[in-house]
Amino acid sequence: MIKKEDIFPIGQINKPHGINGEMAFSFTSDVFDSEDVSYFIIERQGIFVPFFIEEYRFKSNETALVKFEGISSDEKARSFSGLTVYLPKQYLEKVENTEIELDYFVGFTLIDAQLGEIGIISEIDQTTENALFVIPTADDELLIPVGDDYIQEIDHENKRITVDLPIGLLEL
Repeated sequence: MIKKEDIFPIGQINKPHGINGEMAFSFTSDVFDSEDVSYFIIERQGIFVPFFIEEYRFKSNETALVKFEGISSDEKARSFSGLTVYLPKQYLEKVENTEIELDYFVGFTLIDAQLGEIGIISEIDQTTENALFVIPTADDELLIPVGDDYIQEIDHENKRITVDLPIGLLEL
């Protein structure tokens, strides 16, 4: 059985393309192409299911068309619309950190190199121009910018992100 902690998101199915089961999908990482991945994992009715790739072709640097084995009509393909596409974590080391969907980091512990543990990321606020890690506190919540300038290390196995935040940022 595939567990959520054993996979990571790389994109989302958008909509059917044509009438033969092909689907458009947006991706943040094309690791599936460089690593010759044979299947994607998609959550169906609360269960993570592998769907074997019959074929795919790129439309742009962020979108592709994919056809899964056994999906041969636009009606079947339509049932995938809006669903997240996952890969096993074995491919995670091949993915640049900038290609990982930010929601993947919910549940990670944020640690400042100077101050130590800040807290656990409860959500990612993407409503502003710059995405923010949201960390609940006893009184309110901390909003920490998600920026490559601050991130020093990401430990996927232990779910920890080490940052070096500017002095005074946590007091804002």
